[in-house]
Amino acid sequence: MANDFKRFAKASVGHTSTGASADAVYTVPAGAGSSALEAIVVGISMCNKTSSSITGGIFLDDYAGSNDVYIVKSITIPAFSQVEIMTGNKLVVQNSGSAGDVIRAEASAGSSLDVTVSVLEDV
Repeated sequence: MANDFKRFAKASVGHTSTGASADAVYTVPAGAGSSALEAIVVGISMCNKTSSSITGGIFLDDYAGSNDVYIVKSITIPAFSQVEIMTGNKLVVQNSGSAGDVIRAEASAGSSLDVTVSVLEDV
């Protein structure tokens, strides 16, 4: 298996949905022939594009549906600032072959937050 670094971005995250219904930024794909696949999240950046402070959240929507968790919830992001969520940490995410984990983002104000997720796939 080849290891591939990839970046996924979601501009202008919505503010009406939270948790498992928040905006999807990254979904772990199935491997070749719909086999299981793992990936490692190596970075998550959240950028406030507005002149006012906002709050944001990153949610791990587990493929099995029973282990959903917030990675960060209601973190304050100052005006025109960026916050790095994964500094020094790693997060393993999975696809069972039929469903994949989803990294989701939420914001307190519409069109205010951009989110970037960096992953190492095929590990």
